[in-house]
Order: sequence, then structure tokens, then C-alpha cells
Amino acid sequence: MRLDKFLKVSRIIRRRTVANEACDAARVTLNGRPAKAGAQIKVGDIAELRFGDRVLRFRILSDVAPVGKQDCSAMYEVLGDES
Repeated sequence: MRLDKFLKVSRIIRRRTVANEACDAARVTLNGRPAKAGAQIKVGDIAELRFGDRVLRFRILSDVAPVGKQDCSAMYEVLGDES
């Protein structure tokens, strides 16, 4: 699954275009390296998302696309949320 689609499906970011812009602005890293929107994710990857002063680190637990609202939080595990 693409990184920008994962961010949208998991509801970390509400819109895919915003996820795409965040990747283009180098605010998203995947396994310690800046990631493009089209980067393929795998289960176990660690991503970091920076928006302003907030930094969210999470591990990808699932990359299955169609999930409901209740199941989206099971797609990732938050490792750190710093403000």
C-alpha cells in the first residue's frame, strides 16, 4: 500500500491530498529516511510525522485497505507523541 493512502485509510491524516503534501514537504519519514507519497509500506515499518511542533511516531501493524472507523486504530501502534 502507498504511504499516502495508508495515512488516509488509518485516519492519521483526514485527506489523501494533505498526506501527499506532507510527504512532498519532507514532513514524513519512513524507517528514518524522508519518504515520498508513493513509498510502499510494510508491516513493521516505523514512520514519523511532523506537523508544526507535534511529532507522531508509529509502527505499522496492518496494511489492509478497507477498514471501518472502529478498526482504523488497529492499523498502527503509537510509539511517541511529542508536542
